[in-house]
Amino acid sequence: MEAERRKVILVCCVVGFLGLLSAATGFAAEAKRIKGEQLQFPSPEECIYPRSPAAGLGLTAAVALMIAQIIINIATGCACCRKGLHQSYSNWTFALACFVVSWFTFVIAFLLLLSGAALSDQHGEENFYFGSGYYCYVVKPGVFAGASVLSLASVILGIIYYLSLNSSKNRNNNNNALGAPVPPPQTGITMGQPQFPPQDPVFVHEDTYMRRQFT
Repeated sequence: MEAERRKVILVCCVVGFLGLLSAATGFAAEAKRIKGEQLQFPSPEECIYPRSPAAGLGLTAAVALMIAQIIINIATGCACCRKGLHQSYSNWTFALACFVVSWFTFVIAFLLLLSGAALSDQHGEENFYFGSGYYCYVVKPGVFAGASVLSLASVILGIIYYLSLNSSKNRNNNNNALGAPVPPPQTGITMGQPQFPPQDPVFVHEDTYMRRQFT
């Protein structure tokens, strides 16, 4: 029981730290993102991007979020493989909802962080041509910040789901321990060993036996 408790605390601490790291680096990437007024336009067909740490920060946030999600899913295991758990756990619907929403927010946050990091990695002379002309793209305001909020929500929901399943498992184990049938006491007569050792049989001659019958 103590080892299981330490495992729960360790998983929650590691996942929580990764979630905070992802959110912090995401907000830092939002603050360091390349803005439109920072671009230089030597010509209508050319734009120069300044160097910015937003790409590295966004990539760090995405990796931290992915590791946190992997740890949560390894610790909880397959939710569909837990036979009988949803039947005995009254809050199974709430736990399952946390699991689904956690994955939904994770996917959105991860894609936003990766796309923002990719756009922030532009530097030097870059441009994009789409039909009617050239365009210089920058990350829109709020992309990294929104992804940070979603990553933090994903980690929190994942921890709630993990704690819910763990408490349900402990409750089921306690119920099984309390309701386990006690083996009935053994009834019967205990056979003891004879107090006196058996004696060797005495052989009587046949004539002696016949003589005793006639007397």
